[in-house]
Amino acid sequence: MSIYTRTGDKGKTSLFSGQRVSKADLRVETYGAIDELNSVIGVVLSSKYKVLSIERELIKIQKDLFEIGSQLANPSAEKVQGLGKRVKEFEKMIDEMTEKLPPLQNFILPGGGGTGSALHFARTACRRAERRVVALSEKEKVSLDIIVYLNRLSDLLFTMARFVNHKEKHREIFWPA
Repeated sequence: MSIYTRTGDKGKTSLFSGQRVSKADLRVETYGAIDELNSVIGVVLSSKYKVLSIERELIKIQKDLFEIGSQLANPSAEKVQGLGKRVKEFEKMIDEMTEKLPPLQNFILPGGGGTGSALHFARTACRRAERRVVALSEKEKVSLDIIVYLNRLSDLLFTMARFVNHKEKHREIFWPA
């Protein structure tokens, strides 16, 4: 099977149903944002600094994102199972990491070491994906579980960035300074 088909050369793509739509279609834009987030998490995983528990979790998240992207690409597909459970797991991880961090009293500038910076980048990609999903949900039926999952995931990625930077001894730069 060839990787290229030439069927998209004029700015159209096929949805799972076979319907041809613009590559700028909101649904395509939405599952594309999920794919982009998954790729950014792959960049985080390529980092030299490893926290095994975070690495394992990021791989699970990548698998979740494939499921979410599949559901968004095929609205008649079965609802992704277990997202509510995953949100509770995220909240537990956030609470556990936050206990080990200095209290947050100001906004912090994204940055730090390579892994922390990549996690901040993943957080912003997650927020963009969340905005796309919300926009799609205003026009078509989208599982609320996906929106909640992405909202909590961005919180988790923020906390992971802070946690990794703290472990690597990169100081946080506050705003306003």
